[in-house]
Amino acid sequence: MKPQVGDPAPEFAGQLALPDGTARPVDLKDFRGRRLALVFYPRDATPGCTTQACALRDGWSELEGKVDVIGVSIDPLKSHHRFIEKHSLPYPLLVDEERKLVQAFGVWVEKSMYGRTSMGTERTTFLIGTDGRIEAVLEKVKPKEHLQQLLAALA
Repeated sequence: MKPQVGDPAPEFAGQLALPDGTARPVDLKDFRGRRLALVFYPRDATPGCTTQACALRDGWSELEGKVDVIGVSIDPLKSHHRFIEKHSLPYPLLVDEERKLVQAFGVWVEKSMYGRTSMGTERTTFLIGTDGRIEAVLEKVKPKEHLQQLLAALA
């Protein structure tokens, strides 16, 4: 079940791929006292995900200082590093190969495309407040509209 506005954000721990090419462990406690946008997206290097990631990159000056941003997908660390490097992303990507985070946040869902169903990550962003509670949930966002939706939620 997806956390709702006012709910405590599910605790998480994982490995971050950083823009400088390194990696480090991270958990929700690292962000206490700061706002955090967890941006769940289906896969690295797909057209929609690239559009969304690059829009965040291009609007980084509007986000920086207002919120920490972490992209989250089920891709491995190596894929995240390539995606960050290829598109000069200024924010880290969290590895969720075991699907613990997508399940905890309720975004691992059945999807349908061309008459076939499969499980995948729903494109959703959770804005987590300084107190660790969900401030906003941006569901099924369109890649080109995501930055403006996030900025509106931060206002």
